[in-house]
Amino acid sequence: MMFYDALHRAMREEAGTALPRWTVDALSEVAEGRSEVAAVGHPLGFVCLPLERAGQQGVCVHVWSDKLISADPTTSATHAHSWDLTSYVLYGTLRNDLVGVVDAPEEPTHRVFEVCSGAEGDEIRRTPWLVRRRTEVSELHERGEVYSLPAGVFHETVPQGETATLALGRGHPGAVDLTLGSLDTGDHRVRRQRYGGEETAFAASVVAEKLVQVH
Repeated sequence: MMFYDALHRAMREEAGTALPRWTVDALSEVAEGRSEVAAVGHPLGFVCLPLERAGQQGVCVHVWSDKLISADPTTSATHAHSWDLTSYVLYGTLRNDLVGVVDAPEEPTHRVFEVCSGAEGDEIRRTPWLVRRRTEVSELHERGEVYSLPAGVFHETVPQGETATLALGRGHPGAVDLTLGSLDTGDHRVRRQRYGGEETAFAASVVAEKLVQVH
C-alpha cells in the first residue's frame, strides 16, 4: 500500500487525529523490529526514518533529539530541496527561516553548491554561482500544524528543542538539491550515517513514545 497520497490528503483534512495515530503505528513496527526501515543521520542535523519511497514520492519522519546522534553540515544549514515538501509537526516547535538569495559576483557572501545524493553518500559540488543571502521571513510551526515549501526555495530549519515532523516529498525530475557554503569550500563527499537495527529501533521508539505522551 502506498501512503503518500492518503497522508497528503489527511494533512489537509484531518491532521489533528489521523496523522499522529498513523505515525505511532508505523513507528511501533520499526521499534519492534518488524520493518526493514533503516534510520539515517542527515547532514543537516536530524535523524530521518524513511518510511516509504515510491518513485518521486517519499514519506519520512524527521526527528531532532538530544537522545540521538546528529551530524553537522559541512557547508551551511541553508539549503533548497529538489522536491516539494509538505510537513506536519508531530510534536515540538520548529522555526523555518526563508532565505533570499541574490546574484552577487562582485561582493558575494556565499557560494551555491549542488548536492548529488547516492547510495554512498552526498557529493557536494561547487558551482560558479556566487550570491548574497539574507533571512527574509521566520515562521514558527508548532505541534499539529502543517506547512509546505516548494522545491527551489532556500531556507533553514531550526528546531526549538525536541521536535519531530512527518515529512512528505514529491520530487521534480531533473531538479537538484542546493546548499550555500563558504566561498573557499571545495568539492567533497559526505557519508550519511546509516543506523543499525538497534539504533533504528531506538530512534523510532523515541518518537513513538513522545507521540503517545502528547496526543
